[in-house]
Amino acid sequence: MSATPIALLEDRTVAGLVGQVSGLEIRTGPQPPDVLARVEVYVPRFLAEGPTPGVLPAMGALKLLQLATAGAEAWAGKVPGGVTMATARGAHGKAAAEWAVGALVAVLRDFPGFVDAQRGQRWTQHHTDMLDGRKALVVGAGDLGAEVRIRLAAFGVAVTMVARTARDGVRSIDELPALLPEHDVVVLTLPLTAATTGLVDAAFLAAMPDGAVLVNAARGRVVDTDALVAALHGGRIRAALDVTDPEPLPAGHPLWDAPGVFITPHVGGSTVGSAERAAAVVRAQLHRFVAGQALENVVTDAGY
Repeated sequence: MSATPIALLEDRTVAGLVGQVSGLEIRTGPQPPDVLARVEVYVPRFLAEGPTPGVLPAMGALKLLQLATAGAEAWAGKVPGGVTMATARGAHGKAAAEWAVGALVAVLRDFPGFVDAQRGQRWTQHHTDMLDGRKALVVGAGDLGAEVRIRLAAFGVAVTMVARTARDGVRSIDELPALLPEHDVVVLTLPLTAATTGLVDAAFLAAMPDGAVLVNAARGRVVDTDALVAALHGGRIRAALDVTDPEPLPAGHPLWDAPGVFITPHVGGSTVGSAERAAAVVRAQLHRFVAGQALENVVTDAGY
């Protein structure tokens, strides 16, 4: 009789929320070498920035690396051959989309400026922009991009979706140079890959029309920070950023004081219930693994 396969869930909180899965022996926390050698499913710590040293090489039986996050860039090139890696796509899209639209409204309605005025006890009544009637380019048509589109449309925004490859209702990323001048809002929702690193460079920003707003709900390294700082100081565009490069953004960095930028510390998905939503995705994937069913949210060589 063969031994029950082991699933190692490093994060005790996620493990507790996942609970027991019939057909798997759930382990959590550090494990001895003989146990690591039998692990077939590995779920790293919730916000792990890559493998715990020495863990992956010890997992000779590993078949599935299941992340509790939607991003997989920290694991690129670090997963042994023959091991399937999957993300928690769908767990955090609604929360991050809510941040993206909320931050965009904050920039357009000058909420940061009104907060500064409130602290100084100044009554600074003035006109602001508004979201209704805007044209938005959502770059990234996955779960997060789809959730952003739904919310923007509810505000009366005309939305154009862009992805790596064109399909019904989605334009190709190769069309960006022609599309950028036609849209006064750009929302970044795409994953960080070799192809998207530095995508938003000086030429990209220069193609955006005067008064446009860049919203980064993706990853900091999708944007060339120096180019963004220069563009903000030029006064033509504004930005709302939940992610930066570098991250965390150190004190004294010129991005902090750049005009027209609203920055939050990577909290787009950090809402009540985020761990529960991630655990639900992990639990469903573990059941598929045990049943021998096709796995979801798999990261391929082409991306995710």
